[in-house]
Amino acid sequence: MSDVLQLAADLISRPSVTPEDEGCQQLMGERLAAVGFNLESMVFEDTTNLWARRGSEGPLFCFAGHTDVVPTGPLEQWHTPPFEPTVMDGYLHGRGAADMKGSLAAMVVATERFVQKHPNHKGSIAYLITSDEEGPFINGTVRVIDTLEARNEKITWCIVGEPSSTKTVGDVVKNGRRGSLSGYLTVKGVQGHVAYPHLAKNPVHLAAPALAELAGIEWDKGNEFFPPTSFQISNLKSGTGAENVVPGELEVKFNFRFSTESSSDNLKARVTGLLDAHGLDYDLHWKLNGEPFLTGSGPLLGAVQLAIEEVTGQPTRLETSGGTSDGRFIAPTGAQVVELGPVNTTIHKVNECTKVDELDKLALIYERLLERLLA
Repeated sequence: MSDVLQLAADLISRPSVTPEDEGCQQLMGERLAAVGFNLESMVFEDTTNLWARRGSEGPLFCFAGHTDVVPTGPLEQWHTPPFEPTVMDGYLHGRGAADMKGSLAAMVVATERFVQKHPNHKGSIAYLITSDEEGPFINGTVRVIDTLEARNEKITWCIVGEPSSTKTVGDVVKNGRRGSLSGYLTVKGVQGHVAYPHLAKNPVHLAAPALAELAGIEWDKGNEFFPPTSFQISNLKSGTGAENVVPGELEVKFNFRFSTESSSDNLKARVTGLLDAHGLDYDLHWKLNGEPFLTGSGPLLGAVQLAIEEVTGQPTRLETSGGTSDGRFIAPTGAQVVELGPVNTTIHKVNECTKVDELDKLALIYERLLERLLA
């Protein structure tokens, strides 16, 4: 059993359903401390975070990730118990194998190998690990970044170990992510009897033209890295359940996934302007889940592309698709951020798994990356 597989299995065996860590960070920290890392545990409310650093000079290279996993789902649908790591037909099975305990294991082993070969490497290496990525993301990476910013501790380059690959390890990396902005809209009407509509104001009827217009707008055209910004209504709620009552309110939940061609402030202004133009009586609350970020050509992206091709023999493809990641909290500090991890086809599913040999390849990619940037 390889060092990477053994550590991944040890991490998977700990049932760290978000926001629990179940000792995963302690296990990683012990390995890192043994090769010269200083450990700093940051506990905020229900969330355990680890900031580990080796070196005090710049540039600062950071591995970022999370030890928490999503719930298992129906246990009877798993081929093997989700927290009993099992190797079958060349795959490591277990919750977190791909998202993202396999990445964490590859990071640690790659770092151990690199430090052994280059004990006096340039700059610094750090780990930013949280147990609150799969949950509400309130007390995790964002709080650690706030702490680092307050003491002017700046990350230069960051690899987030999210499962970015699609068919084989390293075939895709994420060099950016779209922003996410959610809206919670309540359109007010007047409840009444359906037989006397002149005595009521139906908020569904009143809002429908505005919602149709919002759904049809071209918010931007995107760019070479991002598709156009999208607007999606995710929930509609209205009425008492009775068919003879005009509802008094309509609740609408919607979300923007937006490119760097738009800003959250601009989107908010356009939505409120449209609702006002339709003469609606409404309340609207916003939740900004993250601004978009993009890492263009530079030392990190160049090193990532070369390291992947060196290990796999294949070029990588740059994408910004998918949901949000904790990279959205790190990039605004000025850091270059790239997401690079295992194949994502089974993440959040029952029977989550990843190829054992690809975890070993991932560790080699991470090691080559360190060598290109800090050796």
